[in-house]
Amino acid sequence: MKIAFSTSGSDLNAPLDTRFGRAAKFLVYDTETSMFQGVDNSQNLTAAQGAGIQAAQTVAAAGAQVLVTGHCGPKAFRVLAAAGIKVYTSDAPTVAAALKLYREGKLKESVEADVEGHWA
Repeated sequence: MKIAFSTSGSDLNAPLDTRFGRAAKFLVYDTETSMFQGVDNSQNLTAAQGAGIQAAQTVAAAGAQVLVTGHCGPKAFRVLAAAGIKVYTSDAPTVAAALKLYREGKLKESVEADVEGHWA
C-alpha cells in the first residue's frame, strides 16, 4: 500500500506540512517495500485557485491509497474520496512521526474536510 504525506522535504525526517493543496511535495511511502519517493507539487504553491483539486489528482496519479496531511479542504477531499483515497489528518512534526502514528492506528480517518475551502 502507498501512503502519501504532505511535506516540504525529501525524506522521512522532513516536516509534515499542515497544508495539503499548497504543500511543496508529497512523500509517497510504500508499506510493502519501505521505499519512498518524492512527488513534486510546486505548481500549486502559487496557484490562484484549484490547488487542492490539482494536488489530489497528483496524489491519485502517484498511486496512493492513503493520504496523511495536516488539513484537507472540501474540494480536495471530494476528489480524494472519488479516487478511493482515505484521508487522515495529523499534527505530527515529521513524516516519520506521522507514519508511526498511522501504523499504530492512532490516526482517525476523516469523513469530511476539516477546513473551509479557500475559495468557498
